[in-house]
Amino acid sequence: MAREKQAEITIMEPLSPVSRLFVSPGFYGVIVFTLGFKTRCNSSAIVEGIKNTWIKLPRFSSKVVMDDKKNGEAVWVPVNVRVEDHVFVPDIDHSDITNPDQFIEDYTSNIANTLMDMSRPLWEFHVLNIKTSNAESLGIGKFHHSLGDGMSLMSLLYASSRKISDPNALPTTATTRKQVGSDDNWWLVARFWLMIRVIFTTFIELFKSLLTLCFMRDTKTPLMGKPGDRNGPRKIIHRIVSFDDVKFVKNTMKMKVNDVLLGITQAGLSRYLRKKYGEDPVTEKKKSLEETRLRGTIAVNLRPETKIKDLADMMTKGSKCRWGNFIGVVIFPLWIRSEDDPLEYVRRAKATMDKKKISMEALVLYGFIKFTMKIFGVKAVEAITKRVFSHTTLTFSNVLGPNEDISFFEHPMCYVGASALIGPQALIIHYVSYADKIIINLAVDTTVIPDPHVLCDNLVESLEIIKLSLLEKGLHKMEV
Repeated sequence: MAREKQAEITIMEPLSPVSRLFVSPGFYGVIVFTLGFKTRCNSSAIVEGIKNTWIKLPRFSSKVVMDDKKNGEAVWVPVNVRVEDHVFVPDIDHSDITNPDQFIEDYTSNIANTLMDMSRPLWEFHVLNIKTSNAESLGIGKFHHSLGDGMSLMSLLYASSRKISDPNALPTTATTRKQVGSDDNWWLVARFWLMIRVIFTTFIELFKSLLTLCFMRDTKTPLMGKPGDRNGPRKIIHRIVSFDDVKFVKNTMKMKVNDVLLGITQAGLSRYLRKKYGEDPVTEKKKSLEETRLRGTIAVNLRPETKIKDLADMMTKGSKCRWGNFIGVVIFPLWIRSEDDPLEYVRRAKATMDKKKISMEALVLYGFIKFTMKIFGVKAVEAITKRVFSHTTLTFSNVLGPNEDISFFEHPMCYVGASALIGPQALIIHYVSYADKIIINLAVDTTVIPDPHVLCDNLVESLEIIKLSLLEKGLHKMEV
């Protein structure tokens, strides 16, 4: 009997602090992936592929249980999993579908808004053989956020895929180049000055975060969520734009992809709000926008780079690598203005992000959450997190995907969409790159934002306007 009890204890793995937050009743969160395929989807191949990969990861074959022996602390408990019970192939009458794109939006939003059964492993995959404007068929994965953050789950997706050009090779993703320090005599001075800047910037940003936690709230706009714990129904939509256009802006203005996407977001939200404020004179619109405080929470990956090969080895060879929820959050002030020069949105985004990059804000806040969880428990962390989210307007993230087309369990893919639904904010924006595409993903509370497609149009139009502005300025320089 003693050995049985000991075995039971050893197989129970406690949840990380962030995962414990996601399984608390008042902070439910899920991540939804939409995979567009170039061919019809074979559900049997999907089931077999998952059996050979995902199920070998402990969290995909475990359920969450509150351990009474540890004061109700949430733990992972391994269970036997029948993959067929988690892969759904809905029986759809195609004759009733007049607009396949709208049907997929409604289907995805419906499963995203449906609560998951916490008594079983917290994932599911839906196979839909419906042709849309962008794909021949689709796979929709729904994962509870306690399984891992967006970066972990996206890496899992790529570790389960292979290059179309080389079926035996894992996908490759773009990496950020790190600057190598110079060897001149000033490197010590430069390092010391950088340390001073990091300390000063971190202090300032943490002070702003404290103000946000205590009382500083965003301006009430048509994008601001309603106060309270309950969220309205979420609508998930996505739009595909050219990655080459984003790279053109990036290379011309000498900045990062993330800077360009934040600039596009600032321009798109400004356009949307300017139209929402009605038929006021232009000066009144500018005044209204200039008085707007609008901020977003940006998820920051805190783990060292997890190589896709490490995850693939973990599924095939049983090796170990860093996995789960290891993310911090920074509060990003968005430049909401009526600018005559559309490039100013991108410049402002880069200037603000440069400050955030040298700040330790995300890491310190993660440590604060971990400390609070340990001392005061999950309820205290839940209250703090909800307060920060309710005082800000939106969540933003950007994930760089594979450089070329890949196949998922022998199904050639044409795009990847992803949305994380969490917290009381009415607007969540995720950008995901795939080969030569950028997928703009919106998850909105339709009781606050009833026209998400209009908002998405403004984001797409802003990219085009910024690109055209660069071309015009370039042509002007050539003519001079």
